[in-house]
Amino acid sequence: MRLRALILGVALTVTPLSAASAVDAASAAEPEFDFTKPDVVATGLVVPWGLAFLPDGSALVSERTSARILRLAPGSPPTEVARLTGVQPAGEGGLLGLAVSPTYAQDGYVYAYYTAANDNRIVRFKLAATPSQEVVRSGIPKASIHNGGRIHFGPDGMLYAGTGDAAQTANAQNPSSLGGKILRMRPDGSAPPDNPNASSVVYTLGHRNVQGFGWGGGHMYATEFGQNTWDEVNHITAGANYGWPNVEGKGGEPTYRDPIVTWTTAQASPSGGTVAGDTFYAAALRGTRLWQVPLNGTGGTSGTPTAALTGTYGRLREVAVGPDGHLWIATSNRDGRGNPTSADDRVIRFPQVGR
Repeated sequence: MRLRALILGVALTVTPLSAASAVDAASAAEPEFDFTKPDVVATGLVVPWGLAFLPDGSALVSERTSARILRLAPGSPPTEVARLTGVQPAGEGGLLGLAVSPTYAQDGYVYAYYTAANDNRIVRFKLAATPSQEVVRSGIPKASIHNGGRIHFGPDGMLYAGTGDAAQTANAQNPSSLGGKILRMRPDGSAPPDNPNASSVVYTLGHRNVQGFGWGGGHMYATEFGQNTWDEVNHITAGANYGWPNVEGKGGEPTYRDPIVTWTTAQASPSGGTVAGDTFYAAALRGTRLWQVPLNGTGGTSGTPTAALTGTYGRLREVAVGPDGHLWIATSNRDGRGNPTSADDRVIRFPQVGR
């Protein structure tokens, strides 16, 4: 049975401020970032993918092919703090997104999304050289492409995951498949009773490949890789169907929800995303730039998107707002599709204007 397209009137309950909720907390202010003042936090990384922050303000970054998790702090060299077992990197798969528990001070949990032998899965663990991993959600379709991979805790304390259709377009419209979806789950991986289907972690469907999302002003926004024509930013509402593979870009069909922004695939190929103030930031891979999308506070845009850092650092995989108030980015020039410099891959942060 097709997942019903409805919008739940779920009030977002803001959890106590932690590194895991720093992205949404940053949206309470209206920061503007100074892209003329880069601070290079790390160099020499190999395909960094996930970026998350610990309560002390340091960052965790995952490397897609090595299965390493490194701890980053400005002014210090990267330190390996964990290496996960069971990761099977191939194509676009490997160790992907990271998230830090909003109750990390009590439970010490870090979450990771990775490609295993037979699926994509989400595990949680405590930082250690070879940590003991608890699988909280498995069975997400895998392939050499379209694995999704981004995970974040939302302002409601739930764990969200963006997945890809795993090169099987039918997955996106199949409510029984976890591919081509945005998933919403409790920290233990179970389905919350206020999901569109109380027995399913599927939150939205009809996605091709979701690798970035964030919250601001009580709204959720996500990036979407198009096929050959249109990349997207979508306003995410519970139970909605975003059209793939029946629609790419704006279709104007009442069955599906249209994106709020589209770009050609050459301009974007958007991966990571975050909200700061009334702006959604999208890290572009093929487009080698950082898109800035002005938001109107009601789930739409208030103007024309503008680009920053065009060509400056090559392919951009991730963007996040740190607890320090800086905007952090990670490059992806050693992923086989870029032109790496001797310093790549890098993590760089930018201060707010006037700081």
